[in-house]
Amino acid sequence: MNPLPDGYRVVVTAFAETPPEAIAHHLELVPMPAPDPAERAPHEVIVAVRAAAVGWVDLLMTSGQYQHMPKPPYTPGLECAGEVVWAGPEARAKIGDRVIVDGLESGPRSLGAYQGSGGFATYVVAPSSAVLPIPGGLSYDQASALLGSYETAYHCLVTRGRLQAGETVLIHGASGATGLAAVHLAKLLGAGAKTYLAVMSKPSSLSPVEATRRELLRKTEALAADVRRGMSIIASVGSIAPFVGLLGTVFGIITAFQGIAKEGSGGLGAVSMGISEALYETALGLVVAIPAVLAFNWLSAQADALLLALEQARGEFLDFLEARHAPSPEGLRPVAAVTARPAGAEALGLETALRGA
Repeated sequence: MNPLPDGYRVVVTAFAETPPEAIAHHLELVPMPAPDPAERAPHEVIVAVRAAAVGWVDLLMTSGQYQHMPKPPYTPGLECAGEVVWAGPEARAKIGDRVIVDGLESGPRSLGAYQGSGGFATYVVAPSSAVLPIPGGLSYDQASALLGSYETAYHCLVTRGRLQAGETVLIHGASGATGLAAVHLAKLLGAGAKTYLAVMSKPSSLSPVEATRRELLRKTEALAADVRRGMSIIASVGSIAPFVGLLGTVFGIITAFQGIAKEGSGGLGAVSMGISEALYETALGLVVAIPAVLAFNWLSAQADALLLALEQARGEFLDFLEARHAPSPEGLRPVAAVTARPAGAEALGLETALRGA
């Protein structure tokens, strides 16, 4: 008999055009039978979920717009934290451990056998390698939102950027989860005094630039597709034409030999006729092929020049728009003057947790 009580899980029944549409029409809360320890592998653990984060990846997945997609129906929830309620004999975790579940190894973002174990559920089944001890005194709520934001920020600033104490770092979009985590980590690394946050003097001033950028991209890509489609048709005609001549030559030779077979030595007229047909078909193929090849080469050169001109014009126009809508010097201010740390960080006590992790 399964010692664990049943629970519930969220299910995305189908992809939608947009995340709001998916939430409104394709999201269900359904009963969830508890995972049976007797059916689990020795290296697995069962985690009772205590908190799950809701991130942009979770939303994108519901509309089929993320690069790693589970097949509906699936349980969303990239990040979660909870308590180990069962551990296999080969698992490195033990019952009662407070853990974070790594979304790259278990859940909808993973690519293996545990893709169905999303965090929006009462239980998550995962390999023991996917569970990490919650650092310091973080709560389940805090821990569930730790990896996606702070791990990304750490990878950018430390692993790739090699940020050192006293250096300056420019953080765009520092009002989101990852941006706030990057500001926080920069301050912990000693760059806080020289960390700057780009603040637009008008929050909506980038919208015309973005709208123009998208429209130019759409029109340029559509025109490029039309040009390439026309070139492909011309290239197809040019490539087929020589084969028409070759088939004509073969047909003429066959006709000539048929004449010889039928009329013996008196079949010279048929031979002559066959050779004439062969020459005619070959010439016809060349007449079609040569102009087609010349036209293809000319159009290819024109298309390359056109696409290059479009790219240059687009770049110049976007530079002009960026200059028109650039933030004023007063728009750049020390991050310490805006916020000393991410909102709520003091209550989270993340400095202590991260330094001790």
